[in-house]
Amino acid sequence: MVETVVCPVPPEQRPLDEFQQLSQSWFFSWPAGTSPSLLRSLLISWLMMLPVSTLVASGSLVLSRDPLRLVLAGGVAAVVLPLFLLMRQWLGWTYVMKRLLSESVDYEESGWYDGQTWEKPLSWRERDLLVARHEVRPILGRLARAMALATGVILVGSSLCQAL
Repeated sequence: MVETVVCPVPPEQRPLDEFQQLSQSWFFSWPAGTSPSLLRSLLISWLMMLPVSTLVASGSLVLSRDPLRLVLAGGVAAVVLPLFLLMRQWLGWTYVMKRLLSESVDYEESGWYDGQTWEKPLSWRERDLLVARHEVRPILGRLARAMALATGVILVGSSLCQAL
């Protein structure tokens, strides 16, 4: 006998549906794929930011007289955009992870003023836990590694820029 559960939570506020929305989103799907696809997207955003950051760095009298340090400073500063993109993705995926792991679902029926809480049945909790562990956790791991890499590039690049 199959148990039917009547869920009062609007479909777009259900944790599994939120996971599917993020997975299908152009921006949030970057880390859902393979690591090379995430790095490719971050590299493209870095390349888009590089001319702007180099132009801004050229406003410095010291850097404008030293082309190597100018390009290095511009390259390091351009890493800030991919880092911000990674942080935004981290926040979105962490939010979904918390909702999947929660034993209840907070939702709003028509606006912010009528918040409700619905206790997930055991079958929903088990399913959400599996999705959180096997789908979202690897994504958060890829994001954490990419943020560590971006932070490392900023630190090493700024140290090199000062050493030159």
